[in-house]
This record gives sequence, C-alpha cells and structure tokens, in this order.
Amino acid sequence: MSLPLRITFEGEDYTYTILTKKIDRETSEIKISLNGEELTIFRNGSGEWDALERTITDPHGLLKAIARNVALRYRLK
Repeated sequence: MSLPLRITFEGEDYTYTILTKKIDRETSEIKISLNGEELTIFRNGSGEWDALERTITDPHGLLKAIARNVALRYRLK
C-alpha cells in the first residue's frame, strides 16, 4: 500500500491512497481508497481519466480532480 496523498478541493483537504501496485502508460484502471471506500478511476473512450463509481457524499468533481491528479503524478496520458 502506498503512502496517503493529499488534495485540496474547493478549500477542503482530502486524503486518498492508491491501491494499485503497478502503474504505467498502459494502465487503464487504478484503484484508490478515499474516506475508507475503495473506488476505481479509469480512462474513458476520449482518453480522459474519470471515476467509475459515484457516491452521494463526495462533492461534485472531487473524484475527477483526484483522477486528474493521479494521471499527472504518473505521467499518464
């Protein structure tokens, strides 16, 4: 398990952990843990990273911001 990563979204700090062990340019799905929930971010048909699951408690756009942050961190495009 990796170290917790932080992101600030709309003035709030969130901590998430990347659960996927090997991430490279061919990776199309990444599992993360956010607030004790296991979520999946994936590359959609247009090449953008987005969240597979949506929860009511997450602010709109948070999972998309995390997906974008992970893609930038690992230089996925």
